[in-house]
Amino acid sequence: MSTPPPHTRPRLTAARPHLPDAATGALMAVAAMSTVQLGLALSVPLIDRLGALGTAGLRLAWAGLLLLVLVRPRRRDFTGRDLWACTLLGVVSGGLMLFFMLAVARLPLGTASALEFLGPLAVSLYGSGPGRRRWTALAGIGVVLLTEPWHAGTDPVGLGFALAAASCWAAYILLTQHVGNRVTGLNGLAVSMPVAGLVAMLAAAPTGLGDVTWQLLLIMLGLAVLSAVLPFSLEFLALRRLSASAFGTLMSLEPAIALLMGLVVLDQIPGPMPAAGVVFVVIAGIAVTRTETRATPAPEDGHLDPVPPGDPAPPDEGLSAADPNDLGAAPVR
Repeated sequence: MSTPPPHTRPRLTAARPHLPDAATGALMAVAAMSTVQLGLALSVPLIDRLGALGTAGLRLAWAGLLLLVLVRPRRRDFTGRDLWACTLLGVVSGGLMLFFMLAVARLPLGTASALEFLGPLAVSLYGSGPGRRRWTALAGIGVVLLTEPWHAGTDPVGLGFALAAASCWAAYILLTQHVGNRVTGLNGLAVSMPVAGLVAMLAAAPTGLGDVTWQLLLIMLGLAVLSAVLPFSLEFLALRRLSASAFGTLMSLEPAIALLMGLVVLDQIPGPMPAAGVVFVVIAGIAVTRTETRATPAPEDGHLDPVPPGDPAPPDEGLSAADPNDLGAAPVR
């Protein structure tokens, strides 16, 4: 049997989620979210000793240093505009972590995480595709239940910090798409994360880092590995085994995982209303991601479509740039 010409050879477009190792990818994604939230939960008790800014600053500084050493980006791999984009991404990443740590110093971890998740949810809700905006009401109800304004029990400053973190996460997604389209591999992250660490340390310096001991430095190094290097590696491996939409659906579970970590590690027992609010935000996130999947269905001929003449081979989905409509564009926090 003769080999078909290149322009008629089929390519796989939507079968990746059905590969045998998809379950392994799902476990990796859940493990990544769990390690991030575990690291955040373990960081909360250190706020009393280092302050919210000091805790965030030391974690980001260690994470940036580790990624810089492990990846070792080279100047020739970047244009001037690429370096500026990576620098801006680092500033946004630093703001994301600083605002979030300031929020968890005043709010329960699950509440802060759900409010922060409104950033990527908003990006996805106002992206292309039918049916997205119908979930805005559900997410809004979730926010009302989380904050319980009728009790006046939510710290308004903490709420403001959480929403500022949400805005930074939304900007992070859009900038990650740009950097991912122009910079190969982990080079963009290896530049942006040291910038984030520098920004965070500059913000933390006035709060008095002179009380830092070698023991605290080693603890923060461990937390940087647990909540930055390890989860990012797991996410990278998971994206090799899952489609972007499947990965985004799993990442929508992160506020629920944060709620569980707050309960187990910090003894933060949520009331029925905040717990329901987290569930509503999670449902909205999953629904938006699945709406996008249905809006771009695969062909009906066994997931295959012809490659037009001269069209290059499709890139590996797991290594593609972040989609601003994909909730899976999660930052290293």
